[in-house]
Amino acid sequence: MRNLLMAANLAALALALPLAASAASFQDVLDTPAKESALATKSLLNGVVSAGKRVVAVGQRGHIVYSDDEGKSWRQAGVPVSSDLLAVTFSSPQKGWVVGHDGVVLHTADGGATWVKQLDGRSAGKLMASFYAKQAATGELGSPEQSAALFDEAERLARQGAENPFLDVWFADDNTGFIVGAFNLIFRTGDGGKNWEPWFHRTENPTRMHLYAVRQVGGALYISGEQGLVLKLDEAGNRFAAMDTGYKGTYFGVNGSKDAVVVFGLRGNAYRSIDGGKQWAKIETGLQDGITGATSCGDNRLILVSQSGRMLASDDAGEHFRPVKLDQPGPASAVACTSGDVVVIAGPRGVRAHAFNNK
Repeated sequence: MRNLLMAANLAALALALPLAASAASFQDVLDTPAKESALATKSLLNGVVSAGKRVVAVGQRGHIVYSDDEGKSWRQAGVPVSSDLLAVTFSSPQKGWVVGHDGVVLHTADGGATWVKQLDGRSAGKLMASFYAKQAATGELGSPEQSAALFDEAERLARQGAENPFLDVWFADDNTGFIVGAFNLIFRTGDGGKNWEPWFHRTENPTRMHLYAVRQVGGALYISGEQGLVLKLDEAGNRFAAMDTGYKGTYFGVNGSKDAVVVFGLRGNAYRSIDGGKQWAKIETGLQDGITGATSCGDNRLILVSQSGRMLASDDAGEHFRPVKLDQPGPASAVACTSGDVVVIAGPRGVRAHAFNNK
């Protein structure tokens, strides 16, 4: 009997050892710094932005790269996570923010050379649950039924942990900013990201559609998302109100100028408004694939890029677009203007710079 028990114990130990070794070797991407890679500029990069004279791009495995010579050469930044990163914004040449998978929010104070983590999905869910529990107790969220529904939703997100991504980020200045993401995730900060307040209850988005982009255009703040969702911030009511553009497909982004706002997305669809979103007109882009990125270059120039690597340019605030010939076209995720006549495109094949032809 003793030999049988010993054999059973040894068998159980043999099964447990690989599991223990696997658990011991597991490293959460939120706690694992991005690895330095010679291929960082040639692998998937999802977002790119100008920060003064510097250009910063972000992408998979926590890769962040930056260039001080309009994309001719690049250096890789120090990043405390290896989550896939999706979007980047700068409020000044020094201060910037990045968001991505696992609910991660990163911040830099040195122009993108080094980054620190401000938030992740583990803490964001708990923050939401705590916030809505307090709000429900004070009755500030409306009826008991509304309060209970918001609290239940917040608790569900908290239980999911770091499952949902933030998809975009925008800052008005060094202090005030928004992050948006999957299933109506939205937070606001007034202190540069030290603290975040959920705005889950401040969007006219009852079916919790994904929020893909947030951007200020012409002095107003817009959000674009799934199934034709376009929201505009009502500053008096501290609430994002829905607007009808006439299109029910997904909008990947929003951009524009002081005179016009443009939303763009699936199958080459783009719509433009010159009255703050009251009326919208379809833009004839000539594209059949998704428009994935846009950048404003000066007062009236707007550039769009697509999944297939096409580029369009407008010199009349988005009313008309013309195709731009690229020497090395490739699938695009985002685009940014530099301080000169150069645009930098980020995508599945990395980052590349193109001299912009005005003709």
